[in-house]
Amino acid sequence: MSEQRPAGAAAADRLPVLKTHKVYVGGRFPRSESGRFDRALGPDGTPIANICRCSRKDVRDAVTAARAAQAGWAGRTAYNRGQILYRIAEMLEGRSAQFETLLAAGGTAPDEAAIEVQAAVDRLVHYAGWTDKFQQVFSSVNPVATSHFNFSILEPMGVIGVLAPESPLLGLTSAVAPAIAGGNTTVVLVTGSQPLPATTFGEVLNSSDVPGGVVNVLTGRSDEMLAPLAAHRDVDGLLLCSPDPDVARSAEIEAVHNLKRVAVRPHEDWTDVQSPYEITDLQEVKTTWHPIGS
Repeated sequence: MSEQRPAGAAAADRLPVLKTHKVYVGGRFPRSESGRFDRALGPDGTPIANICRCSRKDVRDAVTAARAAQAGWAGRTAYNRGQILYRIAEMLEGRSAQFETLLAAGGTAPDEAAIEVQAAVDRLVHYAGWTDKFQQVFSSVNPVATSHFNFSILEPMGVIGVLAPESPLLGLTSAVAPAIAGGNTTVVLVTGSQPLPATTFGEVLNSSDVPGGVVNVLTGRSDEMLAPLAAHRDVDGLLLCSPDPDVARSAEIEAVHNLKRVAVRPHEDWTDVQSPYEITDLQEVKTTWHPIGS
């Protein structure tokens, strides 16, 4: 007769099955092209999940998806984009407890985790409200000395490469929301020490009304992903949220290949970083002349 071990001993001996968080590209959840992964660690160094380690091929695939989605996203009404951002906020609100758990697992104090999730929801609602208003505020009819009307309006840059901030959820939503509110699509590089809220945010996007390709989320290491993203000729702008000036400088050098505009936001505290200027920083100004009379 075989000896049976106590249930508690068996549970202690088994290896946990860690979730593998895939990337989010084109509205789908593929694995990294390279098949590599890293371990996300808790504050005590214990592995808590597997994270895809993306390559330059993954970056190219994400840019292709973002470019394919850009015209359709920019062509939607501003009001509809606002509805969709509000839907993202609704879905995030409904999963608040999950995100609080993910933040706490990465080392955020539970009370601070609850505050960060609530602030991220509010940030999405804030930019949802601006989608159909910033054009009215920042466009203009310009005085000219000839018999013409002269209009200046804002248009989205196109595909924006985003180096996500260390702030794992509030900083992420603060960077992504104004970019897509203005009609841009994004390729987001998540390289911080707490990647799980960002990868799970991809699940929120997938269950919202966001078209595939509008937001693409890649995980990995900045030294492997940022240079090919910054140099990619089909990326129109960069939003760099790293506090390291050397990282921003190297990306700016790569960005000269197609004269990308680069916005640098090295904030460590994202609590009060919300403004319509965050939208207009990622817009181009188009001026039109129209003759008056015959």
